[in-house]
Amino acid sequence: MSRAGRTDTASAVVAAPRERVWAALVDADARVRWLPPTGMTGRFEEYDARAGGGYRMVLTYDDPQTRGKSGGGTDVVVVRFTAVEPPHRVVEEADFVSDDPRLAGTMTMTWSLEPAGDDQTSVTITARDVPEGISRDDHLAAFASTLDHLAAHVAGG
Repeated sequence: MSRAGRTDTASAVVAAPRERVWAALVDADARVRWLPPTGMTGRFEEYDARAGGGYRMVLTYDDPQTRGKSGGGTDVVVVRFTAVEPPHRVVEEADFVSDDPRLAGTMTMTWSLEPAGDDQTSVTITARDVPEGISRDDHLAAFASTLDHLAAHVAGG
């Protein structure tokens, strides 16, 4: 179920060519390292990076006192890839596993990659129909953290 909601966007320029950023965006081993924001770790229960594929990710808070969206200290998200267009764009539909009606609905996440000069890439994350149970400040902080992790990951080659 999708309902019209807010849109959150974040961007960063990373010091790596678009092909390297693309590889990190679609590779499960790379993505599990850089995608979780600071304060969380993640693991995939399944992963298939093609249109029609998707993943189920379990994110665990490092602080055991933090209550997750899915109960306990975890957030579980089920994602379907609706577009995988190398090396330009990935579109994902994400649903949180949660009993909280404020987290219900499908959020569409678009990752866009554009060249930004010599061996640099502009990465933009756009989330549409963000569930009302996710605060804008928390979401933007998570995006910033994730983009920092991605930049660090691809900078090493």
